[in-house]
Amino acid sequence: VQLQASGGGLVQAGGSLRLSCSASGRTLFSYTLGWFRQAPGKEHEFVAAIRWSGGRTDYADSVKGRFTISRDSAKSTVYLQMAGLKPEDTAAYYCAASRIDYTKRASEYDIWGRGTQVTVSS
Repeated sequence: VQLQASGGGLVQAGGSLRLSCSASGRTLFSYTLGWFRQAPGKEHEFVAAIRWSGGRTDYADSVKGRFTISRDSAKSTVYLQMAGLKPEDTAAYYCAASRIDYTKRASEYDIWGRGTQVTVSS
């Protein structure tokens, strides 16, 4: 599986962005797809995840109610709809895939795409 994230940009606080993560290669059926973010000088932080089979989702407390993760099976794409953005959401956002169900640990994701930068101005 190869992952390609896109959709980042500069937005004002309170605004919205939608990130996309396109997957290619083998089927995603047995994978959990996750979004992580990394601010300068910090480790990867879990944001959200979705089990490709069944669609169960999980979110970090910091984004619950503001971010929504979803998938389009026909397009092999995972989305992260972000609303109510705050300056503290500024980071490089990465999509990743894991064979472990519902994990929030970056170390348990073995496939990573390149990041896409999200910058929220105050």
